Amino acid sequence: MSVDTAASKVPDTVASKVPAVTLGFWIIKIACTTLGETGGDTLSMTFNLGYLVSTLIFATVLVVLVACQIAAKRFHPYLYWATIIASTTAGTTLADFADRSLGIGYLGGSLLLLACVLASLALWYRSEGTVSVDTISTPRAEAFYWLTITFSQTLGTALGDWVADAGLGYRGGALVFGALLVLLAIAYYRTSISRVWLFWAAFILTRPLGATVGDFFDKPIAEGGLNVSRPLASAIILVFIVICLLVIPQRPGSHPRSAAEAPPRN
Repeated sequence: MSVDTAASKVPDTVASKVPAVTLGFWIIKIACTTLGETGGDTLSMTFNLGYLVSTLIFATVLVVLVACQIAAKRFHPYLYWATIIASTTAGTTLADFADRSLGIGYLGGSLLLLACVLASLALWYRSEGTVSVDTISTPRAEAFYWLTITFSQTLGTALGDWVADAGLGYRGGALVFGALLVLLAIAYYRTSISRVWLFWAAFILTRPLGATVGDFFDKPIAEGGLNVSRPLASAIILVFIVICLLVIPQRPGSHPRSAAEAPPRN
């Protein structure tokens, strides 16, 4: 077989290290963010470890999982979603630490974290020329990806708490963020707005939606919640996520093969 013939059989796309963005992706993402809220609060509040210690624990787990994710040669669904859960639990306790322990408040925390997200995206774009998740196939791109995700998860937590405490409550906050996500979906199908920026906007907004749903599970009935214990709520959501991973097809995203990645020709 000639080199040209062999090259013609090589796919024109390169598999990404992260999943394809489908409806199933968003279902699991929202469930993970809800687990992040109940799981983070379980450690910091129910087990009374505090926000700082809980953040250090979750951040350590996150760093280990990100290292494993970057070292992996291909997309592994359970590893990927475990890393997402670690980022959202770390984001929960980090946002609570900034908002409550440092005393900068929900608005101050949200503005600070928004600046971190935008700075991360700007550096990523300057380095790679794109912030599309379909291009996550190199260690550098993946490092930017996980940094941006961690900031966005933390930002989403602060936004969710801010809206809920502003008088809308947990159900009202969930309705607000759910409506915003519907508007983004309409923009995706009806407008020519960049799909990349719509993705990141949706990724950020799913976090406060999950945060308000998580608070709705475990807050007292007098405060508008269901009064389900945080450990029990976390266990229920984790089982739901595992079922979703078993039922919903998991496949990596892909992007066009560049000239540098193409096979050699004579």
